[in-house]
Amino acid sequence: MKTGAIILTQSFDLATLILSLIGGLVLGIIIGALIIWFIPFFRTNRAKNKSEKIIRDAEIKAEHIEKNAKIDARSTINELKAAAESEIKVRKEVVAESEKKLDAREAQIDRRDQMILQKEQQLDQKKEEYNNKINSLSKKEDELQLKLDSIISELQKVSNMSLNDARSEIMRRVEEKMTKEIALYMKNAEEEAEEQVENKSKELLSLAISKYSQEVTCERTVSVVALPSDEMKGRIIGREGRNIKSLESLLGVDIIIDDTPEVITLSCFDPIRREIARMTIDALIKDGRIQPGRIEEIHSKCKQELASIIHRCGEQACARLGLPRIHKELIDFIGRLKYRTSYGQNALEHSIQVAYLCGTMAAELGLDQNLAKRAGLLHDIGKAADFEMDGSHIEVGARLAKKYGEPEVVINAIESHHGDKPSKYIISTLVQAADTLSAARPGARSETLENYIKRIEDLEKICKSFDGVSNCFAMQSGREIRVSVIPDKVDDIASYKLARDIKDKIQNEMTYPGQVKVSVIRELRAVEIAK
Repeated sequence: MKTGAIILTQSFDLATLILSLIGGLVLGIIIGALIIWFIPFFRTNRAKNKSEKIIRDAEIKAEHIEKNAKIDARSTINELKAAAESEIKVRKEVVAESEKKLDAREAQIDRRDQMILQKEQQLDQKKEEYNNKINSLSKKEDELQLKLDSIISELQKVSNMSLNDARSEIMRRVEEKMTKEIALYMKNAEEEAEEQVENKSKELLSLAISKYSQEVTCERTVSVVALPSDEMKGRIIGREGRNIKSLESLLGVDIIIDDTPEVITLSCFDPIRREIARMTIDALIKDGRIQPGRIEEIHSKCKQELASIIHRCGEQACARLGLPRIHKELIDFIGRLKYRTSYGQNALEHSIQVAYLCGTMAAELGLDQNLAKRAGLLHDIGKAADFEMDGSHIEVGARLAKKYGEPEVVINAIESHHGDKPSKYIISTLVQAADTLSAARPGARSETLENYIKRIEDLEKICKSFDGVSNCFAMQSGREIRVSVIPDKVDDIASYKLARDIKDKIQNEMTYPGQVKVSVIRELRAVEIAK
């Protein structure tokens, strides 16, 4: 029994415990549900309170900001008002000062107006006086004209000629008389001058011309390089044109490779650069190694070698002429003339010839022979640098001569040898004569056929432009012009005047080497036919 009672007691306790647990669980679920339901409520209330607080704080801050803004606006307004008042005050002062100046200006203008009115009154008085004088003079002039008309009418009755006929006759006679007198005077003066200078000039020119000679070369802007074979053209061009591009950029010339066998052409207006290019390519062909690095090396060596050759040529030219004390750099410019040509004539040889001629003529005239040679040698020195410096070869040469301390005689000879400036010294005139002799000698210079034909046509056109010319013929390559005139229109004395007029027009309108001889031919033929 006790055991059973214990078991029942234990069973009851277990049931009670289970019920307690179930009740606690249900109670926990209820409490949890309540908590879950109340948490959002509490959060909402807290957020609402927080937002209300933020709004209140914002309203307070807004009130503060509004108050500060009003205060700042008042201070800004006050500052702007003060600045505006000060500016208005300054402008009022400026306006007041301007008004004072305007008042003074108006007073000055009023004074000037009064003075002008006074002067106008004085001028009106003088004008009236002058008008009165003019009227009186006009009356006198009319009286004189009446008297002259009466005298002229009486003269016309006596001479049986009108006034215009008499005037024309007087002008014709005066013109005819003066023309003949001028022509006779010119003829006599020319004959006297020819008698005095003809023999001496022939002696000087023959002596000078006999003492020089020259080598004639063709003027070119290209140089031709011979190749051992056509295979060398491909090596010069290189892979994808690498070698020829390097050559052209380094040498500064255009390399023309065409179908001409075993030949390439170098084209460049600078003769020094063209010569360096020719030497470089010759050396590369002999060496056989044509590549950009080797090209630069050979080019540098050839450039130094040509500089040495140029200096040596300048020294040899000075030694041939016996000219000491010439600046070292100027000697280099003299040597560079070897690679410069003008109308096919080598500039260095031409300069040496001019120097010889100047020296010979100066010696005959008792002048400084060495100074004349120096002027003749340096007269075209500007052609050695006209590829590098701005200006004509005369301007460049004068600058070089001044730079290296040449005498004034030499500088004037350079500036005047083409007539750009007047000759101040006799040696300058000798340089002009020698330059003409060296250039005009037959075979000295080459001339294109078109230029030659144009020069001949211009000569004949000038001659035919004169009244009384029947025909004209250019002789000796344009160095002599023979003009036939109509004998009824041009007499013997007028022929001399016509020759001089043609000569003056040729000198003023044409450019030519040497001189042009003008011969006027007047021939009267009397022809009768017997029938």
